[in-house]
Amino acid sequence: MRDDLRGIIALTALTFHEARQRKVLLLAFLLGLLFLGLFAWGARATARQADDLPLAIARMQLNFLTLAGLYVVNFLVAVTAVALPVDTLSGDMASGIIHTLLTKPLHRAAIVIGKWLGFLALLTLYFSFMAGGVLGATWLLAGYVPPGVSAAFPLMWLGAVVLLTMTIAGGTRLSTLANGVVIFGLYGIAFIGGWMERIGTALGNATARNLGIVSSLLVPTEVMWQYAATFMQPALLRQAGLTPFSAASTPSPLMVVWAIGCIAVNLALAMWWFARRDL
Repeated sequence: MRDDLRGIIALTALTFHEARQRKVLLLAFLLGLLFLGLFAWGARATARQADDLPLAIARMQLNFLTLAGLYVVNFLVAVTAVALPVDTLSGDMASGIIHTLLTKPLHRAAIVIGKWLGFLALLTLYFSFMAGGVLGATWLLAGYVPPGVSAAFPLMWLGAVVLLTMTIAGGTRLSTLANGVVIFGLYGIAFIGGWMERIGTALGNATARNLGIVSSLLVPTEVMWQYAATFMQPALLRQAGLTPFSAASTPSPLMVVWAIGCIAVNLALAMWWFARRDL
């Protein structure tokens, strides 16, 4: 048990160090910087225009801009959550590197947990950089901070962790390419399903609404964003549904429990599948 704990800590540090040197992370940060620069430019222009508007309208404009920026952040973080670990186990098995790790006095479950924690630390760092950048730019350039960010940001982060864990679980059974296709496909289903639920609710189409709910249960990523956006909108915008970020209905807090359950189940499956994988 003590050897496993030391091994998990060592693998977490090793995974963090190796992932930092990969081009995908460098590209993610460079694209993130480019986006934050463009967003800051837009925030400054919006702030100047807002000076000539009534306070309520100006705050609505700034809220819409901030949520639009965070919507892009949510997407970029989701892509990074898949791209970073997509080959962490499948690639190690294909290259034979995994045999080096298995010569250590470690259980296979400890290898999975160590890698998951390493990527989780990196994902958290990237999310903090991107979400904090949008929030900081809006505050510094426009003097505006949306309500409820302390509750919204953990929800956005939780949705990304779901994808991260699903990707690691998929890597124990699928090749790198197949794993990426499957996880991005599931993310796309959740994305489209979220919009179907909103449109179905607005038009009274029960079939579209139910399909959206099912997709949210399958992959609770888009619903985490919807829940986060609900917290960050003023009551008037939220109730009137005046923006694309207004949910048709406020997601249930039980969806947070469901998302945590998805992470736990996928992590358990990753350990179980990897323990039984013929290497």
